[in-house]
Amino acid sequence: MKIDNSRPVGRVSSPSKASSAAKPAASSGNVRQISDGGAILGIPETELTPKVREAIMSLMAEVDHLRRELDNNRRRLLELEELADLDALLPILNRRAFMRELTRILSFAERYQVHAAMIYFDLDHFKEVNDEYGHAAGDAILKHVAETLQKNIRTSDALGRLGGDEFGVILAQANADQAMQKAQSLVTAMTRVPVKWEGHKLPIHISHGVYSFEKGADPVAVLAEADRAMYEKKAARKKG
Repeated sequence: MKIDNSRPVGRVSSPSKASSAAKPAASSGNVRQISDGGAILGIPETELTPKVREAIMSLMAEVDHLRRELDNNRRRLLELEELADLDALLPILNRRAFMRELTRILSFAERYQVHAAMIYFDLDHFKEVNDEYGHAAGDAILKHVAETLQKNIRTSDALGRLGGDEFGVILAQANADQAMQKAQSLVTAMTRVPVKWEGHKLPIHISHGVYSFEKGADPVAVLAEADRAMYEKKAARKKG
């Protein structure tokens, strides 16, 4: 699930929400249409007294109003559900929504026997940036990372923030080799140029780990394995 800047930096609507979108609200013309042709609800107007006709038209107008209110409430509910899936700072999936997407893609991969993988990213020296330049500088780096990841993944993939300076990308259809290549290309894209902030150039350093889904794996285990792979790679780099 991909995010772009035309909506928040991370793609966040899930397929289930899209399918439940409310139908267009009934127009106020419905009342008039029902009463056209010299009849109201199929009853000739000549058979209705003025008071009965007025009462029926009033009821139909009220029903039309309630229908429009219901459609508005449904749309608002969908908007609130989407907001609940977003990270507090970045318009990408929060951890809870990311885990839901991970569960969904795991099930899809196992059902249709396709490859999928997860990449776990961690920003190195992020605390030092916050300490030296302030949290606004750190936020600028986080936004750069989210935007860059969003621009370089497919709409079928999913992007989320897993912690303060940790991000996850789910590659919906990618084998281990493809996932490793994609991870490296994403790191290159994120670190190619420093982030400019108030006259400063803030370099970005990122560690990453890749885990290819195995049959029967659960979301918690996948997240843990991708996290472990990331820390192993970070430790190996420090030793080197």
